[in-house]
Amino acid sequence: MREIVIEKPYAYERKAHYYETDQMGIVHHSNYIRWMEEARIAYMEFIGLPYKTVEDHQILIPVLEAQCEYKNYVRFDETVEIYPKMTYFNGIRMTLEYEIVEKETGKLCAWGLTRHCFTTPQMKPVSLKKSNKDMYDIFIRCVVPGKKEPK
Repeated sequence: MREIVIEKPYAYERKAHYYETDQMGIVHHSNYIRWMEEARIAYMEFIGLPYKTVEDHQILIPVLEAQCEYKNYVRFDETVEIYPKMTYFNGIRMTLEYEIVEKETGKLCAWGLTRHCFTTPQMKPVSLKKSNKDMYDIFIRCVVPGKKEPK
């Protein structure tokens, strides 16, 4: 696993596809959650922990919660940048927040959040600090300081 130094926010770029739109020509609300997942998977690769590598270590990262607030619509063929950031991590749980921004205008289209835990393939909780210190060290360096996990 490689060391990563994050100098600027990571952006995952995504173009809205025609099949993702509704009758009004606007991206259907359900797709934003998919986009956040795509951004999370790409972000993990960017920080040096590709999802496949994590799973090869017999660690799963199920979603416990997903939220999305819709601010402005995205239409077919528009490109957005999705900025995932880890706002909480304790080795057993983590939270990522996402800003979905229209690339050309910079307008905020959506804000989202996903909460996760770490488990074995049998769905038993795992502490990365105890079971995989290298992985733990990578995640802990990615946490945006100053945020606390809401109760």
